[in-house]
Amino acid sequence: MAQFQPINSKELQDILCQLNSSSCCLDILPTSFFKKVSKILEPALLQIVNLSLTSGVFPEPLKTAVIKPLLKKDSLDKTQMNNYRPISNLPFLSKIIEKAVFHQLNEFLINNNCYDVFQSGFRQNHSTETALTKVTNDIRLNTDSGNMSVLVLLDLSAAFDTVDHAILLRRLENWVGLTGPVLNWFKTYLENRKYFVSIGNFTSEPTEITCGVPQGSILGPLLFNIYMLPLAQVIKNNNISYHSYADDTQIYIRLTPGDRGPVQALGKCIEDINDWMCHNLLQLNKNKTEVIVFGAKEKRLDVTTELQSIQLKTTNQARNLGVVIDTDLNFDKHIKAVTKSAYYHLKNISRIKDLMSKQDLEKLVHAFIFSRLDYCNSVFTGLPKKSIRKLQLIQNSAARVLTRTKKVDHISPVLRSLHWLPVCQRIDFKVLLLVYKALNGLAPKYMTDLLTQYVPARPLRSSGSGLLSVPRVRTKHGEAAFSFYAPQIWNRLPENLRSAET
Repeated sequence: MAQFQPINSKELQDILCQLNSSSCCLDILPTSFFKKVSKILEPALLQIVNLSLTSGVFPEPLKTAVIKPLLKKDSLDKTQMNNYRPISNLPFLSKIIEKAVFHQLNEFLINNNCYDVFQSGFRQNHSTETALTKVTNDIRLNTDSGNMSVLVLLDLSAAFDTVDHAILLRRLENWVGLTGPVLNWFKTYLENRKYFVSIGNFTSEPTEITCGVPQGSILGPLLFNIYMLPLAQVIKNNNISYHSYADDTQIYIRLTPGDRGPVQALGKCIEDINDWMCHNLLQLNKNKTEVIVFGAKEKRLDVTTELQSIQLKTTNQARNLGVVIDTDLNFDKHIKAVTKSAYYHLKNISRIKDLMSKQDLEKLVHAFIFSRLDYCNSVFTGLPKKSIRKLQLIQNSAARVLTRTKKVDHISPVLRSLHWLPVCQRIDFKVLLLVYKALNGLAPKYMTDLLTQYVPARPLRSSGSGLLSVPRVRTKHGEAAFSFYAPQIWNRLPENLRSAET
Protein backbone atom coordinates (compact mmCIF):
# COMPACT_ATOMS: atom_id res chain seq x y z
CA MET A 1 0.00 0.00 0.00
CA ALA A 2 1.71 3.15 -1.23
CA GLN A 3 -1.04 5.78 -1.39
CA PHE A 4 -4.12 6.74 0.62
CA GLN A 5 -7.26 7.62 -1.32
CA PRO A 6 -8.85 11.06 -0.75
CA ILE A 7 -12.20 10.91 1.05
CA ASN A 8 -15.42 12.48 -0.21
CA SER A 9 -18.20 14.42 1.49
CA LYS A 10 -20.23 11.33 2.41
CA GLU A 11 -17.22 9.55 3.93
CA LEU A 12 -16.43 12.65 5.99
CA GLN A 13 -19.97 12.85 7.34
CA ASP A 14 -19.90 9.12 8.16
CA ILE A 15 -16.68 9.64 10.13
CA LEU A 16 -18.20 12.55 12.05
CA CYS A 17 -21.21 10.41 12.97
CA GLN A 18 -19.00 7.55 14.17
CA LEU A 19 -16.92 9.74 16.49
CA ASN A 20 -18.31 10.54 19.93
CA SER A 21 -18.85 14.14 21.00
CA SER A 22 -16.32 14.31 23.83
CA SER A 23 -14.24 17.48 23.65
CA CYS A 24 -10.56 18.15 24.22
CA CYS A 25 -9.27 21.30 25.91
CA LEU A 26 -7.05 21.81 22.84
CA ASP A 27 -10.08 22.15 20.55
CA ILE A 28 -11.09 25.65 19.49
CA LEU A 29 -14.75 24.62 19.23
CA PRO A 30 -16.69 22.20 21.46
CA THR A 31 -17.11 18.94 19.57
CA SER A 32 -20.92 19.00 19.77
CA PHE A 33 -20.97 22.47 18.17
CA PHE A 34 -18.30 21.40 15.67
CA LYS A 35 -20.58 18.60 14.46
CA LYS A 36 -23.56 20.95 14.12
CA VAL A 37 -21.65 23.31 11.81
CA SER A 38 -19.73 20.56 10.01
CA LYS A 39 -21.59 21.18 6.74
CA ILE A 40 -20.35 24.78 6.73
CA LEU A 41 -16.82 23.64 7.56
CA GLU A 42 -16.91 20.70 5.15
CA PRO A 43 -14.83 22.22 2.28
CA ALA A 44 -12.04 23.22 4.68
CA LEU A 45 -12.20 19.88 6.52
CA LEU A 46 -11.97 17.89 3.29
CA GLN A 47 -9.01 19.98 2.19
CA ILE A 48 -7.13 19.43 5.47
CA VAL A 49 -7.86 15.69 5.67
CA ASN A 50 -7.12 14.95 2.01
CA LEU A 51 -3.95 17.05 2.02
CA SER A 52 -2.67 14.95 4.91
CA LEU A 53 -3.63 11.70 3.15
CA THR A 54 -2.17 12.52 -0.26
CA SER A 55 1.00 14.24 0.97
CA GLY A 56 1.80 11.52 3.51
CA VAL A 57 2.23 14.02 6.34
CA PHE A 58 0.37 14.23 9.66
CA PRO A 59 -0.19 17.87 10.76
CA GLU A 60 2.32 19.00 13.40
CA PRO A 61 -0.18 21.08 15.49
CA LEU A 62 -2.32 17.97 16.09
CA LYS A 63 0.42 15.91 17.75
CA THR A 64 -0.13 17.13 21.31
CA ALA A 65 -2.19 14.98 23.67
CA VAL A 66 -3.76 15.79 27.02
CA ILE A 67 -3.21 12.92 29.47
CA LYS A 68 -6.02 12.23 31.92
CA PRO A 69 -4.80 9.62 34.45
CA LEU A 70 -7.43 6.91 34.92
CA LEU A 71 -7.34 4.58 37.93
CA LYS A 72 -7.28 0.99 36.62
CA LYS A 73 -9.49 -0.31 39.44
CA ASP A 74 -11.36 1.48 42.22
CA SER A 75 -9.82 -0.88 44.77
CA LEU A 76 -6.23 0.13 43.92
CA ASP A 77 -4.09 2.55 45.91
CA LYS A 78 -4.65 6.04 44.47
CA THR A 79 -1.24 7.23 45.66
CA GLN A 80 0.66 4.76 43.44
CA MET A 81 1.35 6.07 39.93
CA ASN A 82 1.58 2.54 38.50
CA ASN A 83 -2.12 2.06 39.27
CA TYR A 84 -3.13 4.67 36.70
CA ARG A 85 -3.66 4.27 32.96
CA PRO A 86 -2.53 7.26 30.84
CA ILE A 87 -5.51 7.95 28.56
CA SER A 88 -4.78 10.43 25.76
CA ASN A 89 -7.35 13.10 24.97
CA LEU A 90 -6.67 14.26 21.42
CA PRO A 91 -7.90 17.16 19.27
CA PHE A 92 -11.09 16.32 17.39
CA LEU A 93 -9.53 17.11 14.01
CA SER A 94 -6.79 14.60 14.81
CA LYS A 95 -9.45 11.93 15.36
CA ILE A 96 -11.08 12.72 12.00
CA ILE A 97 -7.81 12.21 10.12
CA GLU A 98 -6.98 9.08 12.13
CA LYS A 99 -10.41 7.62 11.39
CA ALA A 100 -9.97 8.18 7.66
CA VAL A 101 -6.59 6.42 7.81
CA PHE A 102 -7.97 3.64 10.00
CA HIS A 103 -10.70 2.73 7.48
CA GLN A 104 -8.26 2.43 4.58
CA LEU A 105 -5.52 0.61 6.50
CA ASN A 106 -7.97 -1.79 8.14
CA GLU A 107 -9.51 -2.67 4.76
CA PHE A 108 -6.01 -3.29 3.36
CA LEU A 109 -5.11 -5.56 6.30
CA ILE A 110 -8.32 -7.59 5.91
CA ASN A 111 -8.01 -7.94 2.13
CA ASN A 112 -4.41 -9.11 2.42
CA ASN A 113 -4.94 -11.43 5.43
CA CYS A 114 -2.43 -9.53 7.54
CA TYR A 115 -4.27 -10.02 10.82
CA ASP A 116 -3.39 -12.94 13.06
CA VAL A 117 -6.37 -15.33 13.17
CA PHE A 118 -6.28 -15.58 16.97
CA GLN A 119 -5.95 -11.85 17.68
CA SER A 120 -9.41 -10.68 18.78
CA GLY A 121 -8.59 -7.23 20.13
CA PHE A 122 -10.16 -4.18 18.48
CA ARG A 123 -11.32 -6.07 15.38
CA GLN A 124 -14.72 -6.04 13.75
CA ASN A 125 -16.90 -9.05 14.70
CA HIS A 126 -14.33 -10.06 17.34
CA SER A 127 -14.75 -9.61 21.08
CA THR A 128 -13.66 -10.81 24.49
CA GLU A 129 -16.67 -13.13 24.36
CA THR A 130 -15.63 -14.86 21.13
CA ALA A 131 -12.08 -15.22 22.49
CA LEU A 132 -13.25 -16.74 25.79
CA THR A 133 -15.77 -18.99 24.04
CA LYS A 134 -13.02 -20.43 21.85
CA VAL A 135 -10.58 -21.03 24.72
CA THR A 136 -13.16 -22.52 27.12
CA ASN A 137 -14.48 -24.74 24.32
CA ASP A 138 -11.01 -26.19 23.73
CA ILE A 139 -10.43 -26.76 27.46
CA ARG A 140 -13.83 -28.42 27.95
CA LEU A 141 -13.22 -30.78 25.02
CA ASN A 142 -9.79 -31.66 26.41
CA THR A 143 -11.35 -32.54 29.76
CA ASP A 144 -14.12 -34.51 28.05
CA SER A 145 -11.54 -36.68 26.27
CA GLY A 146 -9.79 -37.47 29.57
CA ASN A 147 -6.90 -35.06 29.03
CA MET A 148 -5.57 -32.21 31.15
CA SER A 149 -5.17 -28.58 30.10
CA VAL A 150 -2.76 -25.91 31.28
CA LEU A 151 -3.65 -22.26 30.66
CA VAL A 152 -1.04 -19.51 31.06
CA LEU A 153 -2.25 -15.90 31.24
CA LEU A 154 0.70 -13.72 30.25
CA ASP A 155 0.99 -10.23 31.73
CA LEU A 156 2.75 -7.39 29.92
CA SER A 157 3.87 -4.28 31.79
CA ALA A 158 2.69 -1.00 30.19
CA ALA A 159 2.69 -2.63 26.75
CA PHE A 160 1.11 0.28 24.83
CA ASP A 161 3.57 2.75 26.38
CA THR A 162 6.77 0.88 25.46
CA VAL A 163 6.19 0.32 21.74
CA ASP A 164 9.40 1.27 19.90
CA HIS A 165 8.68 3.59 16.97
CA ALA A 166 11.55 2.36 14.79
CA ILE A 167 10.49 -1.28 15.23
CA LEU A 168 6.86 -0.36 14.55
CA LEU A 169 7.79 1.39 11.30
CA ARG A 170 9.79 -1.67 10.20
CA ARG A 171 6.77 -3.80 11.03
CA LEU A 172 4.53 -1.56 8.90
CA GLU A 173 6.97 -1.79 6.01
CA ASN A 174 8.10 -5.42 6.13
CA TRP A 175 5.13 -7.27 7.67
CA VAL A 176 2.25 -5.20 6.33
CA GLY A 177 3.74 -3.86 3.09
CA LEU A 178 3.37 -0.09 3.47
CA THR A 179 5.56 2.09 1.27
CA GLY A 180 5.85 5.64 -0.08
CA PRO A 181 3.55 8.38 1.25
CA VAL A 182 1.58 5.91 3.39
CA LEU A 183 4.66 4.76 5.29
CA ASN A 184 5.86 8.36 5.56
CA TRP A 185 2.45 9.38 6.98
CA PHE A 186 2.93 6.96 9.87
CA LYS A 187 6.50 8.17 10.36
CA THR A 188 5.29 11.76 10.76
CA TYR A 189 2.35 10.57 12.90
CA LEU A 190 4.70 8.95 15.42
CA GLU A 191 7.57 11.47 15.56
CA ASN A 192 7.67 14.72 17.53
CA ARG A 193 4.57 13.92 19.56
CA LYS A 194 4.06 15.71 22.88
CA TYR A 195 1.80 15.38 25.88
CA PHE A 196 0.97 17.14 29.11
CA VAL A 197 -0.88 15.86 32.15
CA SER A 198 -4.09 17.56 33.28
CA ILE A 199 -5.59 16.94 36.73
CA GLY A 200 -8.36 19.31 37.77
CA ASN A 201 -7.09 22.87 37.27
CA PHE A 202 -3.44 21.81 37.19
CA THR A 203 -1.40 21.00 34.08
CA SER A 204 2.18 19.91 33.59
CA GLU A 205 4.71 21.21 31.09
CA PRO A 206 4.59 19.56 27.63
CA THR A 207 6.94 16.57 27.30
CA GLU A 208 8.10 14.81 24.14
CA ILE A 209 6.94 11.22 23.56
CA THR A 210 9.78 8.97 22.41
CA CYS A 211 7.96 5.63 22.44
CA GLY A 212 4.52 4.07 22.74
CA VAL A 213 1.22 4.50 20.92
CA PRO A 214 -1.38 6.92 22.33
CA GLN A 215 -3.98 5.16 24.51
CA GLY A 216 -7.32 6.67 23.61
CA SER A 217 -6.39 7.33 19.99
CA ILE A 218 -8.12 5.78 16.97
CA LEU A 219 -4.98 4.20 15.53
CA GLY A 220 -3.27 3.16 18.78
CA PRO A 221 -4.90 -0.29 19.18
CA LEU A 222 -4.48 -1.11 15.48
CA LEU A 223 -0.81 -0.16 15.51
CA PHE A 224 -0.27 -2.25 18.64
CA ASN A 225 -1.84 -5.29 16.95
CA ILE A 226 0.57 -4.81 14.04
CA TYR A 227 3.50 -4.48 16.44
CA MET A 228 2.58 -7.82 18.02
CA LEU A 229 2.20 -9.76 14.75
CA PRO A 230 5.49 -11.74 14.99
CA LEU A 231 4.59 -13.05 18.46
CA ALA A 232 2.08 -15.46 16.95
CA GLN A 233 4.83 -17.15 14.94
CA VAL A 234 7.00 -17.47 18.05
CA ILE A 235 4.18 -19.37 19.78
CA LYS A 236 3.35 -21.47 16.70
CA ASN A 237 6.99 -22.56 16.40
CA ASN A 238 6.55 -24.26 19.78
CA ASN A 239 3.32 -25.97 18.69
CA ILE A 240 1.35 -24.25 21.46
CA SER A 241 -2.28 -23.09 21.26
CA TYR A 242 -2.86 -19.42 22.00
CA HIS A 243 -5.27 -16.50 21.86
CA SER A 244 -4.69 -12.77 22.14
CA TYR A 245 -6.81 -9.76 22.91
CA ALA A 246 -4.63 -6.68 22.39
CA ASP A 247 -1.88 -7.03 25.04
CA ASP A 248 -3.63 -9.91 26.85
CA THR A 249 -2.11 -13.13 25.52
CA GLN A 250 -3.00 -16.60 26.78
CA ILE A 251 -1.28 -19.82 25.78
CA TYR A 252 -2.53 -23.30 26.58
CA ILE A 253 -1.58 -26.94 26.10
CA ARG A 254 -3.26 -30.35 26.19
CA LEU A 255 -1.71 -33.08 28.31
CA THR A 256 -2.48 -36.73 27.68
CA PRO A 257 -2.01 -39.14 30.62
CA GLY A 258 1.66 -39.94 31.15
CA ASP A 259 2.94 -37.45 28.56
CA ARG A 260 4.92 -34.58 30.08
CA GLY A 261 6.50 -33.42 26.81
CA PRO A 262 4.00 -30.56 26.37
CA VAL A 263 5.02 -29.10 29.76
CA GLN A 264 8.63 -28.81 28.60
CA ALA A 265 7.41 -27.28 25.33
CA LEU A 266 5.35 -24.80 27.34
CA GLY A 267 8.38 -23.77 29.38
CA LYS A 268 10.46 -23.28 26.22
CA CYS A 269 7.64 -21.30 24.63
CA ILE A 270 7.48 -18.91 27.59
CA GLU A 271 11.25 -18.40 27.41
CA ASP A 272 11.01 -17.72 23.65
CA ILE A 273 8.20 -15.24 24.29
CA ASN A 274 10.29 -13.51 26.95
CA ASP A 275 13.27 -13.30 24.56
CA TRP A 276 11.04 -11.87 21.82
CA MET A 277 9.61 -9.33 24.26
CA CYS A 278 13.11 -8.21 25.27
CA HIS A 279 14.21 -7.79 21.66
CA ASN A 280 11.09 -5.74 20.96
CA LEU A 281 11.43 -3.60 24.10
CA LEU A 282 8.37 -5.07 25.81
CA GLN A 283 8.39 -6.47 29.33
CA LEU A 284 6.82 -9.77 30.34
CA ASN A 285 5.81 -9.55 34.00
CA LYS A 286 6.46 -13.09 35.24
CA ASN A 287 5.28 -12.23 38.76
CA LYS A 288 1.80 -11.41 37.46
CA THR A 289 1.65 -14.23 34.91
CA GLU A 290 -0.94 -16.77 36.12
CA VAL A 291 -1.20 -20.52 35.44
CA ILE A 292 -4.31 -22.68 35.84
CA VAL A 293 -4.61 -26.47 35.47
CA PHE A 294 -7.88 -28.00 34.23
CA GLY A 295 -9.01 -31.62 34.24
CA ALA A 296 -9.56 -34.49 36.64
CA LYS A 297 -8.88 -33.45 40.23
CA GLU A 298 -6.80 -36.53 41.01
CA LYS A 299 -4.39 -35.69 38.17
CA ARG A 300 -3.95 -31.96 38.87
CA LEU A 301 -1.34 -32.43 41.60
CA ASP A 302 0.99 -34.33 39.25
CA VAL A 303 0.67 -31.63 36.59
CA THR A 304 1.20 -28.88 39.18
CA THR A 305 4.39 -30.58 40.38
CA GLU A 306 5.62 -30.85 36.80
CA LEU A 307 4.93 -27.15 36.22
CA GLN A 308 6.86 -26.23 39.35
CA SER A 309 9.91 -27.91 37.82
CA ILE A 310 9.92 -25.19 35.14
CA GLN A 311 9.26 -22.40 37.69
CA LEU A 312 5.54 -22.05 36.96
CA LYS A 313 3.35 -21.58 40.03
CA THR A 314 -0.32 -22.49 39.61
CA THR A 315 -3.45 -20.84 40.97
CA ASN A 316 -7.02 -22.09 41.37
CA GLN A 317 -8.60 -19.04 39.77
CA ALA A 318 -7.71 -15.97 37.73
CA ARG A 319 -9.37 -13.11 35.91
CA ASN A 320 -9.31 -13.69 32.16
CA LEU A 321 -10.66 -10.87 29.96
CA GLY A 322 -13.01 -9.74 32.70
CA VAL A 323 -14.25 -13.21 33.69
CA VAL A 324 -12.99 -15.05 36.78
CA ILE A 325 -12.25 -18.60 35.64
CA ASP A 326 -11.43 -21.51 37.95
CA THR A 327 -10.00 -25.00 37.65
CA ASP A 328 -13.47 -26.60 37.43
CA LEU A 329 -14.89 -24.01 35.01
CA ASN A 330 -17.95 -23.65 37.25
CA PHE A 331 -17.47 -19.85 37.45
CA ASP A 332 -18.51 -19.76 41.12
CA LYS A 333 -16.13 -16.92 41.98
CA HIS A 334 -17.21 -14.94 38.92
CA ILE A 335 -20.89 -15.34 39.72
CA LYS A 336 -20.21 -14.31 43.31
CA ALA A 337 -18.42 -11.16 42.10
CA VAL A 338 -21.21 -10.35 39.63
CA THR A 339 -23.83 -10.86 42.33
CA LYS A 340 -22.05 -8.58 44.79
CA SER A 341 -21.51 -5.82 42.22
CA ALA A 342 -25.04 -6.03 40.78
CA TYR A 343 -26.74 -5.84 44.18
CA TYR A 344 -24.55 -2.87 45.12
CA HIS A 345 -25.64 -0.94 42.02
CA LEU A 346 -29.24 -2.10 42.36
CA LYS A 347 -29.33 -0.75 45.90
CA ASN A 348 -28.15 2.65 44.66
CA ILE A 349 -30.67 2.62 41.82
CA SER A 350 -33.43 1.79 44.28
CA ARG A 351 -32.56 4.88 46.33
CA ILE A 352 -33.20 7.24 43.41
CA LYS A 353 -36.06 5.39 41.69
CA ASP A 354 -38.66 7.92 42.90
CA LEU A 355 -36.73 10.74 41.25
CA MET A 356 -36.69 9.19 37.78
CA SER A 357 -39.11 8.12 35.08
CA LYS A 358 -39.56 4.40 34.42
CA GLN A 359 -37.88 4.80 31.04
CA ASP A 360 -34.74 6.38 32.53
CA LEU A 361 -34.76 3.88 35.37
CA GLU A 362 -34.78 1.00 32.89
CA LYS A 363 -31.78 2.52 31.13
CA LEU A 364 -29.88 2.47 34.42
CA VAL A 365 -30.86 -1.16 35.04
CA HIS A 366 -29.59 -2.18 31.60
CA ALA A 367 -26.38 -0.16 32.02
CA PHE A 368 -25.46 -1.36 35.52
CA ILE A 369 -27.21 -4.73 35.95
CA PHE A 370 -27.70 -6.45 32.60
CA SER A 371 -24.26 -5.38 31.39
CA ARG A 372 -22.90 -7.59 34.18
CA LEU A 373 -25.39 -10.45 33.84
CA ASP A 374 -24.89 -10.74 30.08
CA TYR A 375 -21.13 -10.17 29.86
CA CYS A 376 -19.59 -13.24 28.19
CA ASN A 377 -22.56 -15.33 29.37
CA SER A 378 -22.15 -17.74 26.45
CA VAL A 379 -19.46 -19.50 28.53
CA PHE A 380 -22.08 -20.26 31.24
CA THR A 381 -23.50 -23.19 29.26
CA GLY A 382 -23.78 -26.35 31.32
CA LEU A 383 -23.67 -24.61 34.70
CA PRO A 384 -25.81 -26.17 37.46
CA LYS A 385 -29.22 -24.68 38.20
CA LYS A 386 -28.08 -23.38 41.59
CA SER A 387 -25.49 -21.16 39.87
CA ILE A 388 -27.98 -19.81 37.32
CA ARG A 389 -30.45 -19.28 40.17
CA LYS A 390 -28.11 -16.75 41.79
CA LEU A 391 -28.06 -14.70 38.59
CA GLN A 392 -31.82 -15.09 38.16
CA LEU A 393 -32.42 -13.61 41.62
CA ILE A 394 -30.55 -10.49 40.52
CA GLN A 395 -32.81 -10.12 37.50
CA ASN A 396 -35.88 -10.68 39.66
CA SER A 397 -34.76 -7.97 42.07
CA ALA A 398 -34.11 -5.57 39.20
CA ALA A 399 -37.61 -6.22 37.85
CA ARG A 400 -39.16 -5.55 41.27
CA VAL A 401 -37.25 -2.26 41.61
CA LEU A 402 -38.26 -1.14 38.15
CA THR A 403 -41.95 -2.06 38.46
CA ARG A 404 -42.24 -1.50 42.23
CA THR A 405 -43.51 -5.07 42.64
CA LYS A 406 -43.77 -6.49 46.15
CA LYS A 407 -41.70 -9.51 47.20
CA VAL A 408 -44.82 -11.60 47.80
CA ASP A 409 -45.99 -11.19 44.19
CA HIS A 410 -45.01 -13.73 41.52
CA ILE A 411 -42.18 -12.47 39.33
CA SER A 412 -42.85 -14.43 36.09
CA PRO A 413 -45.72 -12.16 34.91
CA VAL A 414 -43.56 -9.13 35.68
CA LEU A 415 -40.67 -10.45 33.57
CA ARG A 416 -43.08 -11.15 30.71
CA SER A 417 -44.53 -7.64 30.92
CA LEU A 418 -41.01 -6.22 30.65
CA HIS A 419 -40.16 -8.61 27.76
CA TRP A 420 -37.14 -9.85 29.72
CA LEU A 421 -35.92 -13.35 28.96
CA PRO A 422 -34.98 -15.36 32.08
CA VAL A 423 -31.24 -15.76 32.65
CA CYS A 424 -31.04 -19.34 31.30
CA GLN A 425 -32.79 -18.25 28.10
CA ARG A 426 -30.54 -15.19 27.81
CA ILE A 427 -27.57 -17.57 27.80
CA ASP A 428 -29.16 -19.69 25.05
CA PHE A 429 -30.05 -16.57 23.09
CA LYS A 430 -26.43 -15.38 23.20
CA VAL A 431 -25.20 -18.80 22.02
CA LEU A 432 -27.73 -18.81 19.16
CA LEU A 433 -26.67 -15.29 18.23
CA LEU A 434 -23.04 -16.40 18.02
CA VAL A 435 -24.08 -19.37 15.85
CA TYR A 436 -26.04 -17.12 13.50
CA LYS A 437 -23.10 -14.74 13.19
CA ALA A 438 -20.68 -17.62 12.59
CA LEU A 439 -22.85 -19.02 9.80
CA ASN A 440 -23.34 -15.64 8.14
CA GLY A 441 -19.80 -14.27 8.04
CA LEU A 442 -20.27 -12.01 11.06
CA ALA A 443 -17.95 -13.84 13.45
CA PRO A 444 -14.24 -14.76 13.58
CA LYS A 445 -13.08 -17.71 11.52
CA TYR A 446 -12.16 -19.59 14.69
CA MET A 447 -15.83 -19.47 15.72
CA THR A 448 -17.02 -20.69 12.32
CA ASP A 449 -14.53 -23.57 12.54
CA LEU A 450 -16.27 -24.82 15.70
CA LEU A 451 -19.44 -25.55 13.71
CA THR A 452 -20.04 -28.09 10.92
CA GLN A 453 -23.01 -28.15 8.58
CA TYR A 454 -25.02 -31.37 8.80
CA VAL A 455 -24.94 -33.38 5.58
CA PRO A 456 -27.55 -36.20 5.57
CA ALA A 457 -26.71 -39.57 4.05
CA ARG A 458 -29.60 -39.07 1.63
CA PRO A 459 -31.46 -35.90 0.61
CA LEU A 460 -34.28 -34.89 2.95
CA ARG A 461 -37.54 -33.39 1.72
CA SER A 462 -37.88 -31.02 4.63
CA SER A 463 -36.54 -29.92 7.99
CA GLY A 464 -32.94 -30.48 6.93
CA SER A 465 -32.10 -26.91 5.98
CA GLY A 466 -29.49 -25.19 8.14
CA LEU A 467 -28.94 -28.09 10.52
CA LEU A 468 -25.59 -28.47 12.25
CA SER A 469 -23.69 -31.64 12.99
CA VAL A 470 -23.58 -32.49 16.71
CA PRO A 471 -20.25 -34.05 17.75
CA ARG A 472 -20.07 -36.96 20.17
CA VAL A 473 -19.04 -36.22 23.74
CA ARG A 474 -18.73 -38.36 26.86
CA THR A 475 -19.12 -36.10 29.87
CA LYS A 476 -20.88 -32.98 31.13
CA HIS A 477 -17.74 -31.02 30.28
CA GLY A 478 -18.19 -31.96 26.64
CA GLU A 479 -21.89 -31.17 26.77
CA ALA A 480 -21.04 -27.65 28.00
CA ALA A 481 -18.60 -27.02 25.13
CA PHE A 482 -19.82 -24.51 22.55
CA SER A 483 -19.16 -26.91 19.66
CA PHE A 484 -21.65 -29.40 21.21
CA TYR A 485 -24.14 -27.18 23.03
CA ALA A 486 -24.61 -24.65 20.20
CA PRO A 487 -25.59 -27.15 17.44
CA GLN A 488 -28.03 -28.85 19.80
CA ILE A 489 -30.09 -25.76 20.57
CA TRP A 490 -29.68 -24.41 17.01
CA ASN A 491 -31.17 -27.56 15.51
CA ARG A 492 -34.25 -27.17 17.75
CA LEU A 493 -35.14 -23.89 16.07
CA PRO A 494 -37.84 -23.91 13.35
CA GLU A 495 -36.42 -24.06 9.84
CA ASN A 496 -37.65 -20.56 8.98
CA LEU A 497 -35.56 -19.15 11.85
CA ARG A 498 -32.44 -21.13 10.94
CA SER A 499 -32.62 -19.84 7.37
CA ALA A 500 -33.62 -16.25 8.23
CA GLU A 501 -31.51 -13.54 6.60
CA THR A 502 -31.57 -11.25 9.64
